[in-house]
Amino acid sequence: MTPHPPTDGRQCPGSHDHSGPVTRRSVLGTVLAAGAASLAGCTGGGDGPPDPVTLPADATCDVCGMVIAEHPGPSAQLFYADQEPAGHPNPARFDSTWEAFQFDFEREDWDREAFYVTDYSAVEYDVQTVEGQPVISRHVEAETFVDSEAVTFVAGSAVVGTMGEDLLGFSERADAEAFRDEYGGELVTAGEVTPALISQLGM
Repeated sequence: MTPHPPTDGRQCPGSHDHSGPVTRRSVLGTVLAAGAASLAGCTGGGDGPPDPVTLPADATCDVCGMVIAEHPGPSAQLFYADQEPAGHPNPARFDSTWEAFQFDFEREDWDREAFYVTDYSAVEYDVQTVEGQPVISRHVEAETFVDSEAVTFVAGSAVVGTMGEDLLGFSERADAEAFRDEYGGELVTAGEVTPALISQLGM
């Protein structure tokens, strides 16, 4: 299992020392990405769930405290009704997907309004070798997030993020299958993510 990077302000593996691309994939055209952004702009302010937001450059993870934009891997954001997660306005924000699930599991008495994760089918992502490990790129713009229920996750692949093994979401199942075939792991949906799986990834 991949050890976690330090949370005391030291540089974590993969934050700056990228040794060059190993794999670069454009998995969805810019037309679909633009369409998603357009739809996001039309749904806010009504009776539906709040829209995803672009995570600020200085936003820190509500579990580990690391600056999200400075490190690689998937991001996630959670909106809760009438709550200020970790003492700040919505959304709660995370530098890994598994930490977002852990956070949500621990707040069963909160009313979750929306749960967004990085959609690697909607971005041109990089997989780079960092300190001997394949590491996937970070994306924090609002249009790169999608409802967690709309993706197929690849769990526990050889490709890691800030906090080691993670859940990498793809809105196109074929993209998830291709990623799994190349890098290993298992395919799961949001409904199949359990505390036991999160514990396994977070070891």
